[in-house]
Amino acid sequence: MLTVKSDPAEAPAGTQTLLRGLATIEAVSHGATTLPLISAAIGCTRSTTHRLVMALVVAGYIKQMPGLGYVLGPKLIELGFCAREQLPLPTVARPYMGKLADDTQDTVHLAEAEGGEVFYLDKIPGKRGMEMRSRIGFRMPLAFTGVGKALMLDMPEEHWKSLYEEGLSRRVAPANTFTWEAFRARMTDYREQRCAFDLEENETGIRCVAAPIRDVGGKIVAAISVSSATHLMPPERMNALRSVVVSVAESISRDLGWTKGRAGPT
Repeated sequence: MLTVKSDPAEAPAGTQTLLRGLATIEAVSHGATTLPLISAAIGCTRSTTHRLVMALVVAGYIKQMPGLGYVLGPKLIELGFCAREQLPLPTVARPYMGKLADDTQDTVHLAEAEGGEVFYLDKIPGKRGMEMRSRIGFRMPLAFTGVGKALMLDMPEEHWKSLYEEGLSRRVAPANTFTWEAFRARMTDYREQRCAFDLEENETGIRCVAAPIRDVGGKIVAAISVSSATHLMPPERMNALRSVVVSVAESISRDLGWTKGRAGPT
């Protein structure tokens, strides 16, 4: 929660009221529904808190609801949608993708789900001279790519099976294929690890490590992955990359408004 400096001299001139107003909004967002609770949260007297709250109510940032007390107002919903429009996912993710590509020297993908397919939103090629089929705007079956499996982690098992079967029916290239039982076991493990692997299921000779990106409500909206040649992706390196890719995915998620612990259904 935003904190407010107790000594006005410590803050630049004219910012103390602004900081207190922002702290008031955050206090309400964290469940402070009455003036005493808001006052305690922001460290102001009740009279000062009342003036701040009334100004924010008039401006639409806070609303008083019968039986509920103070809640966030419609102005914040409007601003939230504006923020999402001004910061599309590829723009938010690009700096993180660039650093991940530099750190690993491997190809980094950003993708979202469209029906039963992966849709590639962005790609940064690796620096090892590897060529892959994937490209921006390309589509592939969800169940046989790393980013696709990461996008599936919150889905119920019956959806896993239908996507697995759909993917099998569309296979056009020889690649590693697991039985449904093996696929289900791997997906269960991936869900627990918050990270998924592609073990040459999509393209022979290519492995990848992927993790889901979540929005403010905890819903998986995209996934990010690191891909490279099989000889550069032994099991030891893939396991070591789990925490790295998950950390990057969580950083992007936080920029989308997600907070740790807020996840979709399992």
